[in-house]
Amino acid sequence: MSRVFVIAEAGVNHNGSLEMAKRLVQVAVESGADAVKFQTFHAAGLVSRTAEKAAYQQRTTSAAETQYEMLERLELNEPAHRTLQLLCAQTGIQFLSTPFDDPSIDLLAKLGLEIFKVPSGEITNLPYLRRVGGLAKRVILSTGMADMREIGDALAVLAGAGMTRDQITVLHATTEYPTSMEEVNLRAMQTIGAAFGVKVGYSDHTPGIEVATAAVAMGASVIEKHFTLDRTLPGPDHRASLEPSELKAMVAAIRNISTALGDGIKRPTPSEAKNMSMIRKSIVAACPIRRGEIFGPANMTTKRPGTGMSPMRWSEVEGKPAPRDFAQDEPLCP
Repeated sequence: MSRVFVIAEAGVNHNGSLEMAKRLVQVAVESGADAVKFQTFHAAGLVSRTAEKAAYQQRTTSAAETQYEMLERLELNEPAHRTLQLLCAQTGIQFLSTPFDDPSIDLLAKLGLEIFKVPSGEITNLPYLRRVGGLAKRVILSTGMADMREIGDALAVLAGAGMTRDQITVLHATTEYPTSMEEVNLRAMQTIGAAFGVKVGYSDHTPGIEVATAAVAMGASVIEKHFTLDRTLPGPDHRASLEPSELKAMVAAIRNISTALGDGIKRPTPSEAKNMSMIRKSIVAACPIRRGEIFGPANMTTKRPGTGMSPMRWSEVEGKPAPRDFAQDEPLCP
């Protein structure tokens, strides 16, 4: 199996602070993730000033502010993006960000991003999908809240903009923070891959790391997971995010599972080969046998080590006369 692409989702967990964003990059680097991803948006172009917050946002942020006000203080400007992109280049991790409006798409294109992440909320946004698809870059498409028809429609829009299926990875996701185990439905990831012939992955919003690692065992090529410096920080996404030590443990588990999946060919491994003769058995004399006696169940048995004739050749020996004398436990030959 090829290497799983692990995205450490910083999102808006920088709380509007460039210094905190830099610390998040460093945590992502130390975890072993392949990329660290932020979110690019302008509150004025993303949400109306009177829009209510989602239920999970109401639980984790002040009830006194609107969604617009919350998002406005979480914006990162262009200089901040350039600073973070340079830091990522210097520390050996890929810089990604999810655009939520047209100017943000244009900014990330100007910065030279090779992968564009389409968030779940934009999967039904036709002009947005056309704009992203027309960039001819790799696309990772999240599908939270979507059904199969909507996924198919989004893929058709991207294809109409000039993209091919091998440029697209579709992530199964559940848009609830945190996601309960009852609503994960991880098999849907495989359903998506089989139905549309695309690479698949999983954007995980569950507590802990077990569902993300299970997704790798089920064929995910991309894993995305929110992380934070501290789950007790104020902000909409901190509580549903991993802390640094947990992110590191998740990446290590994913790497181990990817290695353990192997190539799918069943054969003895090099380490098994040295054990084979000691653990398998050979056909041996169950008791002393004189020359001319007929081999059969009364005087034949199987015992370790497996350095003699394989028990799978039992029928070649049974019923034949002993060509010579055999001591008890001595390997037999026809």
